[in-house]
Amino acid sequence: MQYRFKDNIFIAIGLFFLTTIASFGYMIGDEEPMMGQSPIAQTYTMDQRKINELPKTDMEEMTIEQIFPAVVNDIEQEVPPVQKAISEQSVDQNATPTAQSQSVKIKHQGHAEVEISQKPKLVIIIDDVTTRKELSDIQGLGMKITPSIFPPSQRSMKSHLLAKGLTHYMIHLPMESSSTQLNTQYKTLFTTDDESKIQTRVKEIRDLFPTGHYINNHTGSVFTANFDAMMVLYKALREAGFVFVDSRTIGASQVKKVMQAFGDDYISRDVFIDNERTICYIHHQLKIAVEDAKRKGYAIAIGHPHHITIEALAKATDILADVELLYIDELYK
Repeated sequence: MQYRFKDNIFIAIGLFFLTTIASFGYMIGDEEPMMGQSPIAQTYTMDQRKINELPKTDMEEMTIEQIFPAVVNDIEQEVPPVQKAISEQSVDQNATPTAQSQSVKIKHQGHAEVEISQKPKLVIIIDDVTTRKELSDIQGLGMKITPSIFPPSQRSMKSHLLAKGLTHYMIHLPMESSSTQLNTQYKTLFTTDDESKIQTRVKEIRDLFPTGHYINNHTGSVFTANFDAMMVLYKALREAGFVFVDSRTIGASQVKKVMQAFGDDYISRDVFIDNERTICYIHHQLKIAVEDAKRKGYAIAIGHPHHITIEALAKATDILADVELLYIDELYK
């Protein structure tokens, strides 16, 4: 009896020990799939047990947040704020990686698109334009040449009408010179004119040329050399919306000092092309203008509506090949 009791005790202890080992082994085996996994994957594995306990009908009505609350919360926390913002942006699926950079367009002052050119710029102004024929001759060249039109004068009291419908033109304003004969031009401005008279003349020019922006002097060697007179005139021109271009009919011109006093850039003629009326001379002067343009990036040449000047320009294609012809308002805005 005693031995049988001892045997029963040993058997019971053995059974308890085997049961304990089996239970521990099950626990180890159940945790092993989670080893080496991220916290999100481990949470998913642990929540899977709960999923197995859910009735199928209940699962069909549950959201992903309800089934995997821990997983959803962890994902929201792990996504960096910057990546999340990017993922929420609307993206054009048809766009290529370089499409945005290629679509950038160059605009000038927020308006018309401009073509970038590496060529030097040359402006050719034709002064003394008075008649329709002179304007037609210039336009017939098919070049960007700026006509500078006389205000009404003895030559034509209707010359201002030539500007009607034109986009690119100037006004050629008679101003006092050292020549008594030249000073007889209708309504020439004199250094002896008072401020009121000068302002009245500028207002009259504005009324005659409502779309005009650029003015250059006809003769004017005396007037442009007088600092005080030019200050009065330039102030009135600025207030009326005009830009003054110095024809530089005298080396002692004070226009540069006057314009700088107002903080404006000085605009002036570089070359006269037809002081001598021969094709050879005009072509020579055009070559000088082209060289000036190459040297500083741009140049302004002035000629007159003589028949020989028009002919010389028509035959100057090769000379002008290395520059880009512009209207005055395309060079200066």
